[in-house]
Order: sequence, then structure tokens, then C-alpha cells
Amino acid sequence: MTDRLRAVSAARYHDRHPFNVRMHAGDLTPEELRRWIANRFHYQRHIPVKDALILAKFDDPALRRGWARRIRDHDGERAGEGGIERWLRLGEAAGLPRATLWDSSRVLPGVRLAVDGYVNFCRLRPALDAVAASLTELSAPDLMRTRIAAFEKHYPWIDADGLAYFRGRVEQGGRDGQEALGLVRAWARTRDQQERAVAALAFKCDVLWTLLDAVDRGPAPGAPAPEAAAERKAGSP
Repeated sequence: MTDRLRAVSAARYHDRHPFNVRMHAGDLTPEELRRWIANRFHYQRHIPVKDALILAKFDDPALRRGWARRIRDHDGERAGEGGIERWLRLGEAAGLPRATLWDSSRVLPGVRLAVDGYVNFCRLRPALDAVAASLTELSAPDLMRTRIAAFEKHYPWIDADGLAYFRGRVEQGGRDGQEALGLVRAWARTRDQQERAVAALAFKCDVLWTLLDAVDRGPAPGAPAPEAAAERKAGSP
């Protein structure tokens, strides 16, 4: 079971997407990098939402307490803390004002559909499926290490403090992935349950891949581009 799940991530995780490959090779323009940061924020801000939907499925208080940590990790214990705050600081380091990131009207349609699809999956599917979909976390630490090195080498115009989100996810992603894997292994006893878990992880990989497809294509002609307004305001690096 574990081997099958890891095989899905190895084959379908978005580290292989051409946009991520170009990012890590240092081939993105400032405009492309800002477009990714702005649209990926739409996903980031919905992580605690999907985790709250998953938490609501748990009958066990101990499980709820454990899963609630994920919400705190992203929302913070207080204002100015948490993963969402760190992503906002990444945007600022790249020349994107916070208001631009929060402006959901600028989110690309494909990104919106991918994120909505994932949130609704976590809302509508059983706990096993929703938790199994989060197993992309197993691959996150390696991706974050690669990303940190790439940003430091290829995008020095982004202040190092802006990379705090990536650094924090190295530890958090490994911890969260192992926690979710333990739950999936305990719950997926039958063949049908195991197939559902594998399918859920494949679906989540598709969500992340589809998000990057949209970012890679960019906005349609005449559509507002989040990074364009910020670039006019802040100037190109």
C-alpha cells in the first residue's frame, strides 16, 4: 500500500511539471515568477479551509487536536504569524503588494477551478479520501529544498527573508505527510479502500499539475494580470 502511494507521487507530483523545471533552472522571468506567486497564493489561502473541512469529519477529539495544528500552521496563532503570512512576505519580496495577492478577482480561471475542485473534494468525500489526498506532503520536503537552492542561486533579487515559507515547509511537510500516511494505512484495510486512497492521491497530484498548467499559459489576452500592476508600481528588478 505504502509503495503504491509513493509510486503515485514519484510519477505524478508537480516537481516534474515544465513550469517547476524552468523555475528551478532559473529560467523564469520576473513576470512569470510573480504570476506563480500570486496565483499559488489562491491555493495557499485555501489550505486551512480544506483542513477545517477534513477536521470536521473526525469523531475522535485526539484526531481533531492533531489535525487542528495544520490550520494553526497556516493561519498562525496570532496576526503576523503562519504560512499564509510567510507567503504574503514572499510576494512582497518579489514586488507584489499584499492587496494584489488578496485580490481573488485576478486569479486565473484554471487556478480557481483547480483549487475549488480540491476544496470540494475535501468537503464531499469521506475522511480516508480527503486525508489520502494530502499525501503529496510526502514529496514536499525535497521540493522545498530544491526550491530554496534555486531561488538563492537564480533569483537573488528576491530578499532571502521572503523564502521563509519554503524553509518552514521542509519540516512541516515531512511531519504532516508521515502523520497522514499513518492514518491512511490504518483506515485503508479493504481493497476498495486502498484503491480509493491511491485515486485520491492521484487526484491531488492532478490538482497541483493543473494549477501549474494555468500559470504556465498565463492570462488570456486582455485579462488582468496580477503581476503587471505590481510591476508598474514597483518596477522590474
